[in-house]
Amino acid sequence: MARDLYAIISNRREEYFDPPFQREGSDDAFLQLVIKPIFTVMQKEAAMNKLGRTSHSKWRNYDDLNEYFWSKRCFKQLNWPMDLRADFFAVPEKTKTEIEEHDRVVTRHRIPKTNFVEVRTFLHLFRSFDRMWAFFILAFQAMVIIAWSPSGTLSGIFDATVFRNVLTIFITAAFLNFLQATLEIILNWKAWRSLECSQKIRYILKFVVAVAWLIILPITYISSIQNPTGLIKFFSSWIGNLQSESIYNFAVALYMLPNIFSALFFIFLPFRRALERSNSRIIRFFLWWTQPKLYLARGMYESTCSLLKYTFFWIMLLICKLAFSFYVEIYPLVGPTRTIMFLGRGTYAWHEFFPYLQHNLGVVITVWAPIVMVYFMDTQIWYAIFSTIYGGLNGAFSRLGEIRTLGMLRSRFEAIPIAFSRNLVPRDDSLQKRHEREQDKGLHIDKFSDIWNAFIQSLREEDLISNREKDLLIVPSSVGDTSVFQWPPFLLASKIPIALDMAKNVKKRDDELRKRIHQDPYTYYAVVECYETLLNILYSLIVEQSDKKVVDQIYDSINDSINRQSLVKDFRLDELPQLSAKFDKLLNLLLKTDEDIDPIKTQIANLLQDIMEIITQDIMRNGQGILKDENRTNQLFANINLDSVKNKTWREKCVRLKLLLTTKESAIYVPTNLDARRRITFFANSLFMRMPRAPQVRSMMSFSVLTPYFNEDVLFSADDLYKKNEDGISILFYLRKIYRDEWKNFLERIDFKPPDEESLKTKMEEICPWASYRGQTLTRTVKLERRRTVESSQEGWASSDLARAIADIKFTYVVSCQIYGMQKASKDPKDKACYLNILNLMLMYPSLRVAYIDEVEAPVGNETTEKTYYSVLVKGGDKYDEEIYRIKLPGKPTDIGEGKPENQNHAIVFTRGEALQAIDMNQDNYLEEAFKMRNVLEEFENEKYGERKPTILGLREHIFTGSVSSLAWFMSNQETSFVTIGQRVLANPLKVRFHYGHPDIFDRLFHITRGGISKASKTINLSEDIFSGFNSTMREGNVTHHEYMQVGKGRDVGMNQISSFEAKVANGNGEQTISRDIYRLGRRFDFYRMLSFYFTTVGFYFSSMVTVLTVYVFLYGRLYLVMSGLERSILLDPRNEENIKPLENALASQSFFQLGLLLVLPMVMEVGLEKGFRTALGEFVIMQLQLASVFFTFQLGTKTHYYGRTILHGGAKYIGTGRGFVVYHAKFAANYRMYSRSHFVKGLELLILLVVYLVYGSSYRSSKMYLFVTFSIWFLVASWLFAPFIFNPSCFEWQKTVDDWTDWRKWMGNRGGIGMSVDQSWEAWWTSEQEHLRKTSIRSLLLEIILSLRFLIYQYGIVYHLNIARRSKSILVYGLSWLVMLSVLVVLKMVSIGRQKFGTDLQLMFRVLKGLLFLGFVSVMAVLFVVGNLTISDVFASILGFMPTGWCILLIGQACKPLVERAMLWDSIMELGRAYENMMGLILFLPIGFLSWFPFVSEFQTRLLFNQAFSRGLQISRILAGQKDIGEFE
Repeated sequence: MARDLYAIISNRREEYFDPPFQREGSDDAFLQLVIKPIFTVMQKEAAMNKLGRTSHSKWRNYDDLNEYFWSKRCFKQLNWPMDLRADFFAVPEKTKTEIEEHDRVVTRHRIPKTNFVEVRTFLHLFRSFDRMWAFFILAFQAMVIIAWSPSGTLSGIFDATVFRNVLTIFITAAFLNFLQATLEIILNWKAWRSLECSQKIRYILKFVVAVAWLIILPITYISSIQNPTGLIKFFSSWIGNLQSESIYNFAVALYMLPNIFSALFFIFLPFRRALERSNSRIIRFFLWWTQPKLYLARGMYESTCSLLKYTFFWIMLLICKLAFSFYVEIYPLVGPTRTIMFLGRGTYAWHEFFPYLQHNLGVVITVWAPIVMVYFMDTQIWYAIFSTIYGGLNGAFSRLGEIRTLGMLRSRFEAIPIAFSRNLVPRDDSLQKRHEREQDKGLHIDKFSDIWNAFIQSLREEDLISNREKDLLIVPSSVGDTSVFQWPPFLLASKIPIALDMAKNVKKRDDELRKRIHQDPYTYYAVVECYETLLNILYSLIVEQSDKKVVDQIYDSINDSINRQSLVKDFRLDELPQLSAKFDKLLNLLLKTDEDIDPIKTQIANLLQDIMEIITQDIMRNGQGILKDENRTNQLFANINLDSVKNKTWREKCVRLKLLLTTKESAIYVPTNLDARRRITFFANSLFMRMPRAPQVRSMMSFSVLTPYFNEDVLFSADDLYKKNEDGISILFYLRKIYRDEWKNFLERIDFKPPDEESLKTKMEEICPWASYRGQTLTRTVKLERRRTVESSQEGWASSDLARAIADIKFTYVVSCQIYGMQKASKDPKDKACYLNILNLMLMYPSLRVAYIDEVEAPVGNETTEKTYYSVLVKGGDKYDEEIYRIKLPGKPTDIGEGKPENQNHAIVFTRGEALQAIDMNQDNYLEEAFKMRNVLEEFENEKYGERKPTILGLREHIFTGSVSSLAWFMSNQETSFVTIGQRVLANPLKVRFHYGHPDIFDRLFHITRGGISKASKTINLSEDIFSGFNSTMREGNVTHHEYMQVGKGRDVGMNQISSFEAKVANGNGEQTISRDIYRLGRRFDFYRMLSFYFTTVGFYFSSMVTVLTVYVFLYGRLYLVMSGLERSILLDPRNEENIKPLENALASQSFFQLGLLLVLPMVMEVGLEKGFRTALGEFVIMQLQLASVFFTFQLGTKTHYYGRTILHGGAKYIGTGRGFVVYHAKFAANYRMYSRSHFVKGLELLILLVVYLVYGSSYRSSKMYLFVTFSIWFLVASWLFAPFIFNPSCFEWQKTVDDWTDWRKWMGNRGGIGMSVDQSWEAWWTSEQEHLRKTSIRSLLLEIILSLRFLIYQYGIVYHLNIARRSKSILVYGLSWLVMLSVLVVLKMVSIGRQKFGTDLQLMFRVLKGLLFLGFVSVMAVLFVVGNLTISDVFASILGFMPTGWCILLIGQACKPLVERAMLWDSIMELGRAYENMMGLILFLPIGFLSWFPFVSEFQTRLLFNQAFSRGLQISRILAGQKDIGEFE
């Protein structure tokens, strides 16, 4: 195909080109004969995925099929035209497929995975980031050796012996290198056949070299040790009399040679970049060892300046981290460890299987294990600290937060027009730079006022401000009528009354008055404007020449007095307030246009006469003669001109003058709406930030906006708004309460005062859009389409048609409504409503386009039909949609990939231009930010980036859902810190920002030629957005971040919504961990950029998991020490007294890291930067009082659970979190279903561990130490068990609690069966919770079983502490405990069988059976109490020991379900599970039920949850109680 194309282009074919394939009468031959066969292969492979339950190694994804075409082998195997009998097209269900060809059977092998296999294992983290793990492991080894040395200080490394011991790190390095080489072969084994011969040789040689070094380095080191013994002596004598130390040193130097070369290449960056990009065979041969020959991940190096910045960042971070680890974590443990190792054998309290273990190794491992885990985890915390500091400094230098309050806005407003003209007014190429600067000094006032007024008008249209606030904020359209710039009235408010007071108090000199007025420039502007505007209005009213003469005389007198500086002497200024009141009345009359003109005309004339008399008689000392005119034939101002009253500009002038005269209070609080304030201050602040200058619209880069849509809300209908939830709350009622000021502004805008609730239904055409603009709807998202006309008109095109035409050339908006065609044909009212609403949007916005997948039944041969799929683009016509393009597809796109990315991929062909902005369904764009779109697009061609021009432009986001509840506020702050300070640091200095979702702007031409803007393989590309960033970076793209423009974004606001979102992201990161993209970036980035990459992507989730695992390791270690009796013998040993304090500190040191407060640092820094640090500190304190730490600790469990389970078992899928308004009560059963496995089970396990540690160690341990060690773990347990209920509205309301209990018992009692959903029956839910175990690998299943065995240690430890055991340490004690356990299980089985056989027909027999069992139980207990010295404490201790054993049996039974079913014990396992679930539910429910007795608890919870809403005047208690007694229309 390539040769044919080349021949056509180069005109080397003399004859007419005859395609090698064709179908008569068909225009889709290429689609049917080339594309469709490949699509069919992908479709069949994707079908094997089975919703993520099948291992990735068993099917080929997008990447495998794509990379198959990277090798020359594909041309030989496929041929041209393509041979459909090739192995590539083999049916995926079988590895071998037999096809018949000319009466003979041909066997073909299915093509395996290509280049990489996504195996589910945590070892991918080591494989992808082996250099990082090697660094930390070797550093830890070296620090332990130095701390163990006699001096114990870092200077000890200069000691020859210590230095020789430190050199053993190279042996460890060799082992880690061997492990890496082994993993490369094992994990890639299923792709082995697809590898080229050179790659296979490379893998084998690397393994051989790794094995060789693993042998050479230990042997040469052993020979260097003096006075060897045993095996060491044998090897030493074998080597002989060589200078062995020099041999080891020589071996180390040789081993380090590749790393030395790598370091040199790292320093000489341009040289390395040139080498990696080269396609020279000689250079490729030399680089063959380090880099596979692929078409990506080559030459990914930044500029020298960027490299130095992120290198310095990480060097400083690593110095701090290693110093902290040495002096706080490692060194304090060395002394206690030495003491423990040489104490001798401890006294065991149980049967010890290894009683003669030397040096108390069990205790040493127990003490060191959590410290080692903290050592590997705390780099994440150091990263949080350093990124906070750097991000704060970077933001400050970027001038973020310079204007963060209305007071700051007022003080800087004079400079805003200058900044506006510098950034948003296009440069005039015809002017020289000097003239251009002069033009900038002219402020471009007309253009600024147009943009500013459009901005303020948009705020009014969105009902964020009232009419009065709009008038105060607007710049008049009559710019140029006065000698000073007419600033918005909110800056000049109260200035005239203040000036009048000044004038009244000044009695002597003009200088004093002038000085006072000039102290505040806005007072001066207000006085001048007021004076000149009054004159302007008076002259416009005057008709008669004699009247004009009077005004002229007054005007001349004032000017003359000002020039002579005798204004104070010539005028009685204390009479000015009287004049001001008259002018106020005059303006009121002039603005009354509704009434009859004639009576008003007389009143106006009378007022003008009064004004003239006040001026000449009362104010002017020498003005008595002005009104005396003997030649006057008519009355003064008897004839006036009121034609101007109907002029819009003239009326605006009157409104503005009235505001100046009458507004006595300060306008510092205008606007009052918090969102309007934020938008105004951010827009003003952004104008002072560094950005490229906006070009002319005709010169700007053309771009498209793409929004993926599935079936979310488009526009709220009246039914939607009035539909009540279970609490009796409608959306409209909720919105009116939470947006009270905006609702009031809305009613003012439509000029409607509703007398009652029913009257609102007459205005639903206006109310529905108002409500939709406050939800996360498609209507809200696409309203940004208006910006195109504004961008055009600001450059002064006279014709709006021409402006729209230019804008249409430059801008396109495509909404990819995947199922629009199905909605159009559907009979379902909801679908039909969605279709009609989308159609209305197209009719409303002519440039809006909708792309969808059309499914058509098309006829084929044999009088049959088959489904044919088209990608269709439509636009709005006169009344209906009109089709523009229709592209036939080889099949249904969502059959081969994830829904959302495929929705984007099929529509990207319909976008136009050089740039593409992705806007999500939950986003909102602001008009004022759209003005800066041209500036942002200029970043693509900005010279400051050198050769590495940006390919993705990141924008900051504002989370607009933060005020709904405390949870929404926490989530908003967390998200805001990530999209601002987080991404700011990722982009600069770390250079590892990727694509984290919309609203990033893509270089469209770059990405559509490199795979599109979202990878779509099933499951593995669940987080499709970030893979686009990976792809761009690997193909030498550059991702930047820009904070002078922001886009609104909605987030989840309910606990369950937020947890679903966190679960989705954690699932996505689990899939990323095992992906080839992470592997290639981790391997090909330089060391420091690789560290940035790890700790800002999958490393964050792995560190979160290690944080939780550290708690487990710590507590199980304590359990071992307490149960075995070793902790007692060590702490009470007199030889260990001096080391008790360091040991206690070591035991407790990890607790500091569990608090997780340091991870809140970026949040505090960003709020401080943009709102002020006093505000940030206040918000931080309020967040803690509202239990933000509980929320974040709970989400830590969510991240850990879903990340770990995805890597081990798979099953990740897209979770729709919903975008509705969530202020409702979730039932107890719903919360239990959602959090049982991720939080409740783990929380109860940790609770039992803490209780055992408390009970069995209390006799010899100080309570202070216990609390210090375990405080953070108790906090973790409380958070995991009760956070869903604390953050569940009305959870502690008694009636809701009763209803929850009834619902819970009903759910637990319902039996499963066909058609029963998980929210109807416990059995159905319990079965669904084990689905991941049915499809997982044997390896993961074995790991589950091994981890389950940890629950047996409780029984083993506790039985030896029972009084009935009489301090016996025989293994028979443990054996007898199992006899008891089995007896209990047999009894439970008998009861179960009895219920099944006798429960209905032979009720008496069943009662007799239960009675006999009860009597038997009482008899046995009586005997044990009397004969065996059993105590009550023993009974409770036995329950504590046997309960975890039963849970262990349950977990193993679930993992081995097929075997258990064959043994006919599955029903028993299910009943055991039901019993445990009932107990767990009861434990969780008891505190809720108890607290529900006290009404104040519910009130306190409401205040806790909705503090932000309360501050906005939201009557949340009435919302939760139901829509009763509205009281709004009284």
